[in-house]
Amino acid sequence: MRTYDDTFSGQRIYPGKGKLYVRGDSKIFRFQNGKSESLFLQRKNPRRIAWTVLYRRQHRKGISEEVAKKRTRRTVKSQRAIVGASLDVIKEKRSMRPEARRAARLQDIKDSKAKKAEAEKAKKAEKAKKAVASKGQTGRIQSKQGSKGAPMKVQATTR
Repeated sequence: MRTYDDTFSGQRIYPGKGKLYVRGDSKIFRFQNGKSESLFLQRKNPRRIAWTVLYRRQHRKGISEEVAKKRTRRTVKSQRAIVGASLDVIKEKRSMRPEARRAARLQDIKDSKAKKAEAEKAKKAEKAKKAVASKGQTGRIQSKQGSKGAPMKVQATTR
C-alpha cells in the first residue's frame, strides 16, 4: 500500500484520502485535508504551527523512544615529555611531597637570587673600573657637550 506525506503538516496520507494540488510550475503538493491545504495557500510556516510534524521535530516533542542517552567519548589523558625534562623527571617531581617540593623551590629561588646578585656585583665592579680608566690624567668628569668642544658654563657669582 503506497502512502504519501502531507506537504504541509508532514503527516501520512493513505490511499483514497487527501487532495492533490498542482501549481503553475507543475510542482505537485499533497494535502491530508482542507485544513493543511488552506494553511499552505495562506503561506503559513509549518514550523510555527504546533500540530505539524516539522514543529514537533524542531521542538523535540514526543521523542520517548530515545530514552537511552548518547554515550560521550572520554578523553584519554597521556603523559608526554617536555623539552628539557624527560617523563621520568616529571613523574618524580609530581610524586614529591608538597613540603619537599616547596623546600626545593625556595632553594632554587635562593640560588638564582645569589647568582643574580653576584652578576650585578661583577657588573658594578666592571663599570667602576671603566670609569677610573676613562678619567685620564686630569681626573675630571667631563660632560658630553664639553667633550664635543662646547664652552663651559660660567657659574653665577651673585644671586
